[in-house]
Amino acid sequence: MSKVYLVGAGSGDVELLTLKACNLIKCADVIVYDRLANEKILQFATEGAEKIYVGKSPGKHTMKQEEISKLLVDLSGRYKNIVRLKGGDPFVFGRGGEEALLLAENNIDFEIVPGITSAIAVPAYAGIPVTHRGIATSFAVVTGHEMSDNSNINWSKLATAVDTLIFLMGVENIAIIMQRLIDNGKLKDTPVAVIQRGTQPQQKVLITTVEKATEDVKNKNITAPAIILIGNVVNLRNKLKWYDTKILFGKNILITRAQSQASKLSEKLARLGANCIESPAIKIVEPTDNYSTVDAAIDRIKSYDYLIFTSENGVNKFFNRLKLKNCDSRSLHNAKIAAIGSKTAQTLSNYGLIADFVPTEFKAEALVELLKDKVDNKKILIPRAEEAREILPDELKAHGANVDIAAVYKTISAVENKIDLDDIDLVTFTSSSTVKNLLKSVDVEALKRIKTAAIGPVTAATLKEFGITADIVANEYTIDGLVNAISEYYQIQPCIISNDNL
Repeated sequence: MSKVYLVGAGSGDVELLTLKACNLIKCADVIVYDRLANEKILQFATEGAEKIYVGKSPGKHTMKQEEISKLLVDLSGRYKNIVRLKGGDPFVFGRGGEEALLLAENNIDFEIVPGITSAIAVPAYAGIPVTHRGIATSFAVVTGHEMSDNSNINWSKLATAVDTLIFLMGVENIAIIMQRLIDNGKLKDTPVAVIQRGTQPQQKVLITTVEKATEDVKNKNITAPAIILIGNVVNLRNKLKWYDTKILFGKNILITRAQSQASKLSEKLARLGANCIESPAIKIVEPTDNYSTVDAAIDRIKSYDYLIFTSENGVNKFFNRLKLKNCDSRSLHNAKIAAIGSKTAQTLSNYGLIADFVPTEFKAEALVELLKDKVDNKKILIPRAEEAREILPDELKAHGANVDIAAVYKTISAVENKIDLDDIDLVTFTSSSTVKNLLKSVDVEALKRIKTAAIGPVTAATLKEFGITADIVANEYTIDGLVNAISEYYQIQPCIISNDNL
C-alpha cells in the first residue's frame, strides 16, 4: 500500500531537518521537492530513489500547484513511499493543505511531517527573537503574496494588533506592504529586518525602518528568498547576532577531497559559518591489478613481521579484502602494527587493533625514525594507494627490511569540467593527489590569487611544485587539524564585517 508523506524540509540549513524527516527520506522510493528545500538534503536518499523537481520561483513555475497535487496522486499508484519535500513547514504557506485534501479525496494514505518554519528560524539565525519579555508578547505570520485590493488580509487590524509582524515571500511587494502598514497606523520609524537566504552561509541582513525599507531593499539589491520582520525585537540583533559572526561566515570554501569523504570536512567548516562547495578532485577506485597483489600478500600474511598503514583508506580497503578472503584481525597476530596518523590508528581500532607504533609527526619520515633500528631483516607489508611517495619503503629497505607494497586502492581524477574559482575564497587540499588532479581543471595563475590550505607539509610541498605557497598548513595532519588551522588563520586575520545595512 502506498503512502504520501508531506514533509517539511526546514528553512535552509540542512541540520534543521528533523530526525523523522531524515528517516523518511532514507526510505523514500520517490522524492518530489521544492526550490526552497535545500538540495543537500537529497544526499540522505538511497541511490535508486527517483527525484522530481517541482520548484517555483517568482514568475517561473516548473509546475502549477494543481499539477503538483495531481502528480502526488499519480505517483501513489506507482510507488510505495512518496516523500513530498517542502521548504519550511508544509502547513505554513506551503500549500500542503491543498495537496493533503486532494490525497484525501482520492483515498490515498498520507502523513504530515512538520518542519521548522522560516518565520521563526530565519529571525533566530539573525539574532532576532520573534517574542521577548517586555518587548513583544505576540507575533503574526503573513503571506507577502496577497496584496490585491480584495485580499483577505485585514490591514486595519493587522498593522497594530501584534508586536511582531513577519511577512514571508514579500520582498517583491515590500512597497505595498510598508505603505499599507503606514496607512493603517504603523509608526514609520518602527524597526524592520529584511533577511535574505536566512539560516544559510549566504545570509544577508538589512536593518532599516518601515519608512525606508522599500528604498533600502532596492538599493541593496535584496531579492527572494527573503523574509520581512517588523517590530522592536529587531533592535535585539545588536546584542544577539551570532550566526553571521562565526569566524568563517560568508567564506566560500572549495573542498577537493574525495566525494565519499568530503562531507566530514564540509560539516566541520560549515559549523564555523563557511559556505562549502564540494568539488572532489579525486575519487577512489580499485587498483589496476584488481587486488591481486594484496590478495597474494593476505595468503602469506603470517610471514610478515610488520604491517604499516599510511591512511584511513588503506586500513578500510585492506580489511575489506581480508574479510573477502574469509580472514579477520586474528590472522595478523604475528605482526607488529604501525600507523601514520592518529586517524589511521583510530580506524585500526575499529577493527580491534591497537597500533604498536604511531609517530608524533604524521609523515613517513617520522615513522622511519621510529622503526629504523628494529627492521633489519624483517618482512614488512605496506597496504596503500597505488601511487604514493616512495620514501617510506625506500628508507625501510635502506635499513635492511624486506618490503612488499600492496595497492589496495587507486586515486584518479574526479574533475570532468573546468572549475570556476571567481567566487572562491579558500581551497582546501587533503593530499598531494587532490593538488595534482585539481590543477588539471583550474588555471594555476587563478589559484595563486586564492588562499590555499594544506593538510600537512607533504601536501604543501606538492603545491610548491606548481609555484603555489600554501597560506595555511595544518600542524596536526588530520581533518580536525586542518579545520583548526583554517580557523586560527582567520582569527588572526579577522574578516567578519557586520552586514547590517549591508
